[in-house]
Amino acid sequence: MSMAKILARQISRSIIMPFAAQSFSNTRMLEKIFVIKNNDEFMDKVMSSSNPVIVNFHAEWCEPCKILTPKMKELIEPQEHIDLAIVDVENNAELVHTFEVKAVPAVLAVRNGLIVDKFIGLVDANMIENLINKLLPEKKE
Repeated sequence: MSMAKILARQISRSIIMPFAAQSFSNTRMLEKIFVIKNNDEFMDKVMSSSNPVIVNFHAEWCEPCKILTPKMKELIEPQEHIDLAIVDVENNAELVHTFEVKAVPAVLAVRNGLIVDKFIGLVDANMIENLINKLLPEKKE
């Protein structure tokens, strides 16, 4: 291998490696908040997830959703073991029917493939925090 290739490889490693390490934590953040596009993805990322998942059924035209969704993202992002799935009701009619969503926003808390709690409508931060706390792993004493 030529000296130029060796130098190029070392330079790229010194630039790429720190970036890769930094983007790893950002990747986890991107993975924990995701938009569900279809039923298969819902089954895979929500019902089969090892982490509890809060599912936010929302619509672009829904004014309360525009307030609730950013607040939920803000409160869930720091939680290491809870994910947020966002489901657009306009694009996922079968999921809306399956979970009997009659109004938006509708929020479900799912652990081990089971719905453990839910609420409908715009709620305050305390109610979202209570939902999150129900999904946190129990601390062993």
